[in-house]
Amino acid sequence: MNSYANTISFPLHTPGRTAKASPADVRRNNRSLVFGLLFPNGQLSRAELGRQTGLSRVAISGVANGMLEEGLICESGYDASASAKGKRGTLLSIDTTRLHIISVDLSQEHLVQGAVTDLLGTPQQRMEMALGPDNDINADMIVQLVDQLRTDIDSDAIIGIGIAVTGVVEDGVIRESTVLGWHDLDLQSMLERRFGFPVTVSNDVVCSMLAERFFGKGDKSMIFIKIDRGIGAATLIDDVTVIGQNHAGGEIGHISLDPEHGRPCPCGKRGCLETTVTSPVIRDRIRHAGTPEQQLDVIRASGEELASALAMPIGLMDINDVCVYGPPDIVNETFLEATQRRIDKVTSSQFHKHTTIRRCQVGSDIALRGSAIDVIRHYIEAK
Repeated sequence: MNSYANTISFPLHTPGRTAKASPADVRRNNRSLVFGLLFPNGQLSRAELGRQTGLSRVAISGVANGMLEEGLICESGYDASASAKGKRGTLLSIDTTRLHIISVDLSQEHLVQGAVTDLLGTPQQRMEMALGPDNDINADMIVQLVDQLRTDIDSDAIIGIGIAVTGVVEDGVIRESTVLGWHDLDLQSMLERRFGFPVTVSNDVVCSMLAERFFGKGDKSMIFIKIDRGIGAATLIDDVTVIGQNHAGGEIGHISLDPEHGRPCPCGKRGCLETTVTSPVIRDRIRHAGTPEQQLDVIRASGEELASALAMPIGLMDINDVCVYGPPDIVNETFLEATQRRIDKVTSSQFHKHTTIRRCQVGSDIALRGSAIDVIRHYIEAK
């Protein structure tokens, strides 16, 4: 089984596809090439798009005109770099005014967050549902939230619904979400039947990685770590998401660093990373530390434990960029410096370039924006 998903950057294609392409495949590929050169903030003329894609002037004109009519791109000025003797080319860019996405983030504790976004994942309007300590997220809540978000939007302008959720997701089915208590829930089919829009359901850490890749400082090959109630990871290799044969490629939390003497983990093992490097566990250890210096030692130890778990995938896949997302009282300079020191110690060699451990650059809407990107990705592929 292929352990890679379709490429998450644009242009989009399925790796390894060698069969003869149909006209529809060619059209989708050309759209993806053009969209990829413009997304998120590119401005290029038709002539420059032709040069960079290798497509003929006729092909570029047909693709661009179709995307303009569809609302994916817009004309945004004239090429100032063109020769004064010739006609200046019209610049094309992503249209953020006509098409919309409904995004829902189910990864936060005591909160369901939804938004209507533009094609850059920027929330245009938002809605939140607060949950009490005894309230569980259920499908009816999601339906209600989406129903309210779409009320004031022309249905023809909605290209899809994106859901970011904790746990293992396979083809829109939530196979296992221990946080939400869901097993084999086909959320995608349920929402598509209810609303009639295409629906994508993705792991929240993968969504967050997409947002960091396009709107932060993410490299085309990176490891993204999210520290929260649990700890999750997502990996990108040459702009392809590593999913794994069982769609659980980001389950770093259940790597056991001390299988003999570590703390018991709900998964049945001992010493899993999730028993030591999560926000609740670290905060509890800080509360029980005696002095400010001992509290810093807790943060340093947590960073070193994360580095121990990351050393093998960094060396195995030759990754130079590791992005960590988490609350600022945990993922602070002390934590990042400790992680960096240990990574440098255990991975540096003549074969491996320096790996940088850094803080995520995208803010609190990261999962919402990432789920919007996931919708766009599927939309471009499907048309």
